[in-house]
Amino acid sequence: MPRFAANLSMMFNEVPFLDRFDAAAKAGFTAVEFLFPYEHSPDDVGDRLHRNGLTQALFNLFPGDWNKGERGFAALPDRFADVQASVKQALPYVKATGVKRLHLMAGIADRRDPKAVDAFCRSVVWTAEALAKENIDLMLEPINPRDVPGYFLNDFDFAAGVIDDLRISNLKLQFDIYHRQIVHGDVTMALRKMMPMIGHIQIASVPSRNEPAGEELNYPFLFDELDQLGYDGFVGCEYRPKGNTVDGLGWFAPYAAKTGAHA
Repeated sequence: MPRFAANLSMMFNEVPFLDRFDAAAKAGFTAVEFLFPYEHSPDDVGDRLHRNGLTQALFNLFPGDWNKGERGFAALPDRFADVQASVKQALPYVKATGVKRLHLMAGIADRRDPKAVDAFCRSVVWTAEALAKENIDLMLEPINPRDVPGYFLNDFDFAAGVIDDLRISNLKLQFDIYHRQIVHGDVTMALRKMMPMIGHIQIASVPSRNEPAGEELNYPFLFDELDQLGYDGFVGCEYRPKGNTVDGLGWFAPYAAKTGAHA
């Protein structure tokens, strides 16, 4: 059975961020993820996580000024120092949460530009090696161009090729099924092919990015497929609830029931 992690950046927005840990645990989740924790102290984040008995599945390295359109630095040739600083910034949160996976955002850049490709690979190698010292896996996530126009890492095959070529043991693919469906489709066959390099999976309905129920994808089938493939990592619920988060957890109820929790 998949191990679901509530994404606290998108879910339980009815309450302030730190209170979302309590809400997720009460709803039956045993793990959480979020985009960025940096507006709160490591101690506050770690306290809310641990007092609720939750596991931190994932969060992102600092991406720059989100409100000004920055989406990471890794593929930007003149921002390597910012990549390095983002790792240093994340480490206190790593210690406070015990997280084992961090996502490095690539940034807005042209993947046809050799300088951007070189900068990206340099950033990935340095970051993966730095995080290996902390026993942390580095995630690379392709993101669809509809949600983030101009994003450098917008192709799953390219991401897989980077991971294959670099052959760094703690470098993994973050396979967001929502992004995969929009960019390429063929989700099931891609999961089967790429499973050896997948370190984290995320879900949402397509095209709305709401609860993973209905629309283009048959999620019960995909969850069974993950079990058959032997995937034992986390499945991050990175979706925007249509309304109240708890009211939309009908899809989760059968899985929460199997763990003895109540959604």
